[in-house]
Amino acid sequence: MPMASFPIHPVSRFEQTQTSIKRPRELLCFSFDEKHHCTPFSTESLRYYYPPYVQAPGTFIPSVDLTLGFPEWIKGDDSVDGHLDALLETVQAHEEQRVHEGHPIGDVRVQADIVTWRGMMTKIMTAMFDVYSEFEMNATCYQGTIYIEEDHASKQADERRGKTKPPRPAEVPQEVMQYWGYKFETVSTLSKPWGESSRAEIESRDLETVNNNVQYCSIVRTGIGDSSLLLAGEVDCVLGEKPENPELPIPWVELKTSAEPPSDSFHERQKFERKMLRFWAQSFLLGVPTVVVGFRTTNGLLSRIAEFETQKIPGIVARGERSWNGNVCISFTAAFLEFLKHELGGKEGVWRIQRKKNSKEIRVYQIAEKGTGEMLPAAFKEHRDRLIAAEIASKLGGTSMVD
Repeated sequence: MPMASFPIHPVSRFEQTQTSIKRPRELLCFSFDEKHHCTPFSTESLRYYYPPYVQAPGTFIPSVDLTLGFPEWIKGDDSVDGHLDALLETVQAHEEQRVHEGHPIGDVRVQADIVTWRGMMTKIMTAMFDVYSEFEMNATCYQGTIYIEEDHASKQADERRGKTKPPRPAEVPQEVMQYWGYKFETVSTLSKPWGESSRAEIESRDLETVNNNVQYCSIVRTGIGDSSLLLAGEVDCVLGEKPENPELPIPWVELKTSAEPPSDSFHERQKFERKMLRFWAQSFLLGVPTVVVGFRTTNGLLSRIAEFETQKIPGIVARGERSWNGNVCISFTAAFLEFLKHELGGKEGVWRIQRKKNSKEIRVYQIAEKGTGEMLPAAFKEHRDRLIAAEIASKLGGTSMVD
């Protein structure tokens, strides 16, 4: 099977490069409900930011216990491989709606060089500076667009290895720390705007059952270098409300938790900067302007909350331990996407995008010579085939109707 590799280092390859970027703009959205069923265009699962009360000097407010409710946690089923289904279902519904509304057939398809989840692009964007990261993704080129998804089997294998790894003495289980993140989201948000929420609803959020099946997802158009992207990802909440004018930026808020880094520990400061790399990349890619970090104690008590402007995070790191460089991340990503388009563009089959821990390269190799595997739903491909046929017929002067 054909194979190619993209070298991650040296960093100097990208230090002097200026890369153009296109501001992410929300094109579409969808919601997952309490059973993780997808509804295209729905804002039902959108949450509204309202921070919890945190202990302050001179006050007697009890600390928020992020472990509260852990036994009742309604956890999403990670054994199900969702592929790109929810994203593509929403895109298909949008295109069918545009056909029904009578838009010119040539303007119906949502076109992009790359279509994927925000999480995949985050892993690529942070690969140069995150030496501990490893990933396995699948990619296929269909009608000129490269679709990328996480390889579900590899993800499941990693999770199984993590669960069988014996914990260190006094170490908090990974599952509990994962819950702390979801709990912080629950106690920091409301299901409706603040003005429509009762005092009881606001003050009882710590008793609310955590259900991470429920998600609001944004689909954005963006661009890095010469590559156009269509990305989808979960958005935690909005500050105030979404503006009705689609041209205006949306005041999204990304919610994260972290242990308080000791100021006298170089290692811990570097560790926190590596966390900030992921926080920044995730938010940058979807156009989220604000990251709110809930700092916690080692036993899961919320100690303080800090807000960071996404665009200023690289500057904070530059004035700190300089663990990473945002401009280098962007230039690296642009170069890798060009490499990927060159290797996969116009070729059939399914490809693996692989980065091993501590590896100095990203490998791309073919795992299936024909078809798209299980990556793209049959209904989506049939829909796109009809659109392409209608576009061709329109250009030839014939009918452009889509059944």
